[in-house]
Amino acid sequence: MLNDKGSLGEYYTYKYLKDLGGYKKYLFNCYVPKENEETTEIDVILLHESGIYVFESKNYSGWIFGNETQKYWTQTLPSGKGKSQKVKFFNPIMQNNLHIRWLKKLTDDETLPFYSYIVFSDRCELKNIDLSSDDKHVIKRYDILSEVNKNVKNVGTKLTNEKIDELYNTLYPLTQADAEQKLKHIEDIKKKYDIQENKPETVAEENKTEEKGKLCPKCGGRLVLRTTKNGEHKGEKFWGCSNFPKCRYIEKI
Repeated sequence: MLNDKGSLGEYYTYKYLKDLGGYKKYLFNCYVPKENEETTEIDVILLHESGIYVFESKNYSGWIFGNETQKYWTQTLPSGKGKSQKVKFFNPIMQNNLHIRWLKKLTDDETLPFYSYIVFSDRCELKNIDLSSDDKHVIKRYDILSEVNKNVKNVGTKLTNEKIDELYNTLYPLTQADAEQKLKHIEDIKKKYDIQENKPETVAEENKTEEKGKLCPKCGGRLVLRTTKNGEHKGEKFWGCSNFPKCRYIEKI
């Protein structure tokens, strides 16, 4: 997990929330079915007596810019000698709206309260995030407990313990996707958005970047973008398995 920036971000979301009071259960990497046998992957779901919290974890550094209606947000990273590199990534609010849409369809219960939280790493700076809706939350990880507690205080108890257990039993099997299901999920994304093999779905960060969802065909681990440090290929980038050295799969760019 320490070598997988996506999983590490999800773990920290849980870590900061573990002291939240009330009856609760967590789900991680939940592959919720969509239409046409496709799926959407949700990083973290918190089933709490105050409602269903859907977290999109962004373990990014740098400066973050964006608003609610832009299709793409911008991450700005220093690149040395006073210069910076700008990288686009899909609007995480829109991304989480889709997650909640399919969760609602799956649960088929209009009375269930859903809350959307986009959680960025404490290593980043939210420079200019313009939100026009009160029900959208874009926060840094350090603030997650206080922000959720604030919502709990405002809304009170919405779900019984029995309802939380029922929802957990429904969703838990969706967290047990095998490598084949995960690869299909990524192929569906590539077909829909025309993502090329050499264009990470998330953001490049220094010499090592996770492409969320890009999986190792050998062991099912996540592939990360690495840079050759020595030899005749020094400076060239390649995809390597996050389970290295246990798995030595590489993919040239």
